[in-house]
Amino acid sequence: MPDLSGVVLRPLSTDDAPAMARLHVAVWDEAYAGLVPESILAERRADLDGRTERWRRTAATSPAATTVAVRDGELVGFVSVGPGRDADLDLAEELWALYVRAAWWGHGLGHRMLAATLADRPAYLWVLAGNDRALAFYRRQGFAPDGVERHEPEGRELRLVRGSR
Repeated sequence: MPDLSGVVLRPLSTDDAPAMARLHVAVWDEAYAGLVPESILAERRADLDGRTERWRRTAATSPAATTVAVRDGELVGFVSVGPGRDADLDLAEELWALYVRAAWWGHGLGHRMLAATLADRPAYLWVLAGNDRALAFYRRQGFAPDGVERHEPEGRELRLVRGSR
């Protein structure tokens, strides 16, 4: 069982870009195998240099605050919280992303990261339909589907909301 006591949460830096690119690809492979077309996952794996550059730009300029979870010098998760991007909601914050390596699933790291960055403030997020593990996690954190869906290349996504609308 992974030990949370050795995990440090800290802000993303531009120096993290190569490790973030590798982490992002790995967590997508772990979370979305069987849910997202393999061609999309393969595309992400094949463009590691491009993904590294995107993370470098994200660290330097994104309006979202990204926090990384580090254990023994290795990135094992990340969470990004930023301004809400959906015009039809009166919520200031959106959970842009929350991912941890599969070895950490069910051990409290996702909850710890969410509590450290968003706490219990009202917010919303998008989650891939069929990702039952993520849906259950977000429900435990007080989020509920609001009936709004969108279709992305990765698949159908559901919007979950916590707090006032």
